[in-house]
Amino acid sequence: MATKSGPELPRHAEPEYPSGDGRPIGETYTHVQNILYSIHELKNWFADNPRVYVSGNNLMYYVPGDKHTHVSPDVFVVQGIVKDKRRDYYLTWEEGAAPHLVIEVTSRSTRKEDLKKKLALYRDVLRVREYFLFDPFGEYLDPKLQGHRLVQGQYLPIEPVAGRLPSDVLSLHLEAADEDLRFWDPLTSEWLPNPHEAVARAEQKAEADRRKAEAALKAKDAEIARLQRELDAARRGGPP
Repeated sequence: MATKSGPELPRHAEPEYPSGDGRPIGETYTHVQNILYSIHELKNWFADNPRVYVSGNNLMYYVPGDKHTHVSPDVFVVQGIVKDKRRDYYLTWEEGAAPHLVIEVTSRSTRKEDLKKKLALYRDVLRVREYFLFDPFGEYLDPKLQGHRLVQGQYLPIEPVAGRLPSDVLSLHLEAADEDLRFWDPLTSEWLPNPHEAVARAEQKAEADRRKAEAALKAKDAEIARLQRELDAARRGGPP
């Protein structure tokens, strides 16, 4: 990972890095929902991998000792670092890794920064392998979902497969489904469930499990009743 030059400071000399910049998570409810849902779905996707960290909308510092130079990706994924650690902010030199993937949910207030300043930062300084931009309303990007992959120091467009953009980092495909950013699992040919769908699936499974347990209990009761009849018949010396 290439970063701006600067000596790594001893722990005691580190400044106090702010954990927020006062900016809202997203411009509209739709933007916020896409950010939060994406983080939720990717955390679930990597739930069994202790060395993949998923987060978003927290300040990322990449110049040791400089608390004024930072970026705040909407969604980012880092491979090879522990996930079970509280991070109020992200120090690239302390973690030893910059993001491998970033998603920005672009809007009127962020589109210029997302398309120019952040793209150059992710490409040239942080060396982010994959950079995706999503415009939920299709107002600023055409197409509304775009992806870039780092190849020999340059971002090349990620070509769609069946209308979706494949991510090597995630082993998933990203898709613009109306105003929602969705993640497609090419192995199961299904979208990853968003939180509402996950709850609905959990409720359906709980109901199916309840009915299965109820049927098993009825079958058990019926078997007990049959055995009781056979026992009573044996005692009487006749057929059940």
